Parts: sequence; structure tokens; C-alpha cells
Amino acid sequence: MNLALLGFLMVATFMTLIMTKRMTPLVALIVIPSIFGVIAGQAAGLGDMMIDGIKNLAPTGVMLLFAILFFSTMTDTGLFDPLVGKLIKIVHGDPLRILLGSVVLCALVSLDGDGSTTYIITIAALLPLYKRFEMNRLYLVCLLMVTSGVMNLTPWGGPTARAASALKLDPATLFLPLIPGMIGGLAFLLGLATWFGIKERRRLGKVEAHAPVATGDLGVSQYPEARRPRLRMVNAGLVVALLVLLVWGILPLSVLMMLGFAIAMVVNYPGVAEQKERIATHAGNVLSVVSLIFAAGIFTGILGGTGMVEAMSKEVVGVIPPALGPYMAPITALISMPFTFFISNDAFYFGMLPILAEAGAHYGVDPMAIARASLMGQPVHLLSPLVPSTYLLVSLAGIDLADHQRFTLIPAAAVCVVMTIVGLIAMAFPFVA
Repeated sequence: MNLALLGFLMVATFMTLIMTKRMTPLVALIVIPSIFGVIAGQAAGLGDMMIDGIKNLAPTGVMLLFAILFFSTMTDTGLFDPLVGKLIKIVHGDPLRILLGSVVLCALVSLDGDGSTTYIITIAALLPLYKRFEMNRLYLVCLLMVTSGVMNLTPWGGPTARAASALKLDPATLFLPLIPGMIGGLAFLLGLATWFGIKERRRLGKVEAHAPVATGDLGVSQYPEARRPRLRMVNAGLVVALLVLLVWGILPLSVLMMLGFAIAMVVNYPGVAEQKERIATHAGNVLSVVSLIFAAGIFTGILGGTGMVEAMSKEVVGVIPPALGPYMAPITALISMPFTFFISNDAFYFGMLPILAEAGAHYGVDPMAIARASLMGQPVHLLSPLVPSTYLLVSLAGIDLADHQRFTLIPAAAVCVVMTIVGLIAMAFPFVA
């Protein structure tokens, strides 16, 4: 009981410090478990525990590093620019098509895994259309945020990487069974956009614009000097090949991302100076994500090495009615919505998920299933006031945060439910052990 109590105190201290912004998650992941490991009387073994934790998460850290660099490079080359321009032209003038295009564009741009960049690009491309036709911008921010929440489940997205890191799982194995649920979520969003569009058509009518919005400068690439329009087909083939190999599983995901990035660099930027410039441009985003993963290795290493997780799980199992134990996967999916709203992803995945997984294991639920179920609440998570990119989104769109939260909560929760149901049907995680 003492070890379990110490573990709960460690998790509570970690969550409190990062929620009150007394410490950054990076620092808290290193300092807090170290202190509690000493309090637990296991100071002599902390070094080995930390190294073991870091070793377990090294493949995930490598995968994230090169995945971010690869997709950022593809974006820089202008691979997606023609699609963006064509999409804007196709949707122009029809509120229904504009709303459908909002979902498609956001899903496309979200491939790089950076929510802030996604919002900047999509708002820049779409807001002029919404303003020109006086469309409801709450529809825009709702669709963009929830779509981003669905697409953020890619292996190089933050939540999946955190879940894989916390439970020492392979990100590709964790991700692939989630694809049907993501498709279901996007299909629901297209249906929602259609409903919004029908309402806007009734209110505004189909607007035939005689002075079309200029689309020449609308693109995903933010660095004109880095664009490689002549190599678009080559880059498209590289992306398709990478995704096929990912599904095929012929090589580990981290190795695939390393090879893909190296080939992309040689093909698009053969000069050493150009390569250094592209890497430096995205170094900040890479460092902020990868450093967090390796710091999480210390947290999970000490949490497991000291025996805290096992002791904590026994206490959780004692609280859960035995009749509900076999349903830990859908229970985890359900509680992921409110918990990731009220606490940060770092606190939930590094603090609570290991306890839920260990508790589920007592009832025969695989930790991989618990990890997948824990990701179902991400569209609601982005509504949280703890998510900085949400402030960026509402600020760019000129929408009040409270209005956005009230309007988007039900659609976001509905998408979570749809993804959970499809996940259960596709056996991403079981309804009952």
C-alpha cells in the first residue's frame, strides 16, 4: 500500500505541476520521478531504471524525429500546393462545397502532425471564402479542430506517440488498427459538413462569385525558395511508397522514416547547405517533441522499475467492480474524453494510462487495446483550455473560445463515439475481455 500511495502521489504531483504551469512537462518528467524514486528508497537503482526506460522509447523517439522531418520536407517542396489550389477552386462559390473542402484540406495538411501549422495554413486558405460569403465561422473552427483531432492519431502525432511511449509499444502496431476508426470519424465529419452546408445554402443560397478569390499564393508550403514543382510526381511516389511499406510492415517504422527522409533530402536538396537549412527550419518542432519522448523514458522507467505501477494497479483493480473489469477497453475510451479535457495529454498518457493498462491486464485486456482505446477522446481533448493551438485557431478565425467550446463539444464527442464504435467493430480493441 505504501508503494502504491507513493506512486499515486508521484502522478498527482506531476499532473499538478504541469497543469498549474509550475514546471514544463519536459522538466517534470525527469525531476519528479527521480525525487520519488529516492523517497522510495531505490536511489541506487535509479540509473539503470532510467537507462532501461530510455532504451525502450528510443525507437519511438527516432521515428518521431524523422517522421516530422520527412513530412515537413514534403510540405516544403510544395507537394500539396496544387491540391490546395485545385480544392479552393472547386469549392468556390458553394457553401456546401466550401465546408466539405474544409474537412478535406484540414485532413491533408494535418499529415505533418503539427496542429498549429495546420490551423495557420487552413485558416489562411479558407477564411477569405468564409468572410466573402458571410458564412458562419463557428462551422469552420469546429470542422478544423475536430478533423485535426482525428488526424492527430497518426504515429508521428503527439497522442499516439505518448501512448506508445508510456506503455513501451510499437507505434506502427498501435496505429494500424486505428485506421478504420479514423476513416469513420472523417466520414462522420463529411456528413456533418454536409449538414452545415445545407443550412448555409438555405441561409445564403449558392453564391456565384464574379470576382474569384486569388488562389495563386494559397499553398501549404511556407518557404517559396524550398519548393520543387518539377519533382512533385517523384515526391508523391515517395509518400505513397512509404505509406504502403508502413501498412505492409516490411521494415520498422523508425527505419522507414529514416530512409524516407534521407531519400527526400538527396532528391530535393542535394546541396549540403540546402539540407542544413531545411533541417534547421524544423529543428524547433522536432526538439520539442523528441525531447519529451526521451524524458518520458525516465518517468516510465522509474514508475515500472520501482514497482509502483504494479502496486497502483492492484489498488485500482480493487476499486473497479469485478463485473466491469473485463470492459476496461470501452471504459478507457469513455473516460479519455473528460480526462484529456481536464488534464493535459502528458498527464493522462504518462500518468494515468500505465495504471489503466496494468489494471486492464488483471482482467485479461491487452495493454495494446487499452492504449488504442485511450486515443478515442482526442477530438474532445482539443477543446480543452490546456491546448495552446486551440487559442491560435479561435484567434485566427476571430471566434470567442467559449462560443467555440459550446458549439463544438457535441460534434467532437459524437466523433469520439463514432471512432470508438468503429474501433470496436474493427477489433482495434475488444468490448469485453
